[in-house]
Amino acid sequence: MQKVINSHCHIYPNKIAARAVEGIRDFYDLHMSLNGTVDDLIEDGNKVGVVHYLVHSVATTPKQVESINEFISQEVKARPETLTGFGTLHPDSEDIEGDLDYILELGLKGVKVHPDFQQFALNEERAFKMGEAINERGLPIMIHCGDFRYNYSNPEHLKPFLEEFPDLTVIGAHFAGWSMWEKATEELAGTPNLFVDCSSSLYALSPETAKDLIHAYGADRVLWATDFPMWESVSEMEMFNKIDLTEEERNLILYENAAKLLGLK
Repeated sequence: MQKVINSHCHIYPNKIAARAVEGIRDFYDLHMSLNGTVDDLIEDGNKVGVVHYLVHSVATTPKQVESINEFISQEVKARPETLTGFGTLHPDSEDIEGDLDYILELGLKGVKVHPDFQQFALNEERAFKMGEAINERGLPIMIHCGDFRYNYSNPEHLKPFLEEFPDLTVIGAHFAGWSMWEKATEELAGTPNLFVDCSSSLYALSPETAKDLIHAYGADRVLWATDFPMWESVSEMEMFNKIDLTEEERNLILYENAAKLLGLK
C-alpha cells in the first residue's frame, strides 16, 4: 500500500471533542461522522495507509493558546513516530513572541491559524505581526484560506501576506481558497513560498478541475489531507484516485512533499 501523510488534521481532547466537532459542523453546515479524537484519527487513516499526521487546533480566544499548544505537544510526545504538531497563535494575544517561544519549547514544528474563526484579515497589521515573528523563528505556517461568506482569508488577503514574507513557508489550506478554488489558483499559483493542501476541496471539484489546480501550483507543492474530522480518509482517497496523475505526482502529493516539508526521515 502507498505510504500516505495526512497533512491537515484537527484534534481535540476527549472531553471536549464532541462539542468541538459540533461547532465545526454548525459553522460549515456539514454532516460529520468522525469524532475528533486522536484514536479516531488514526483508525480512520489506517484504512488508506496513512503513516503520519500533521495535527493542530485553533484558539478562538487568546486565553486558549497555551492549553491548546500543551495538548498538541502532549499528543505528539505520546506518538512521536506518528504525529507532527503545529501550535496555534491568536492575533490578539498580548505576547505573540512569548507564545511562539513556548511553541518551540514544546517541540511543535509550525503554526496554524484560521482567520475566519479568529476574525482577522491576512492583510492587516495583526497578521503581519504574527508573520514577522514566525518568520524570524524559521517556522512554517498553515493558514485556512477562502470562504465566500467572509472577508478575512480570501486570495486578495493572502497575496499581500505572501509578498510581505517571501522567505516564510506558507501552506494555504484547501488549495489556498476554499469555495473560490479557481480564483485562488489564478492569483496565487507560482508564488515561490506557497504550498497548498487539497483538503475540503475534492468533494466540490471535478477530477479534471482538481488536476488543473494541481498542475497550476505544481505537484511538488501539493499535500494530501482530509481536514479531519470533517472528511473520511476512504472517501477522500477515492476522489483523489480519480484524478489523472502520474505515479510520480501521486507519490509527491501523498507522501514525499509533506515528508520533506516536515523534516521526516
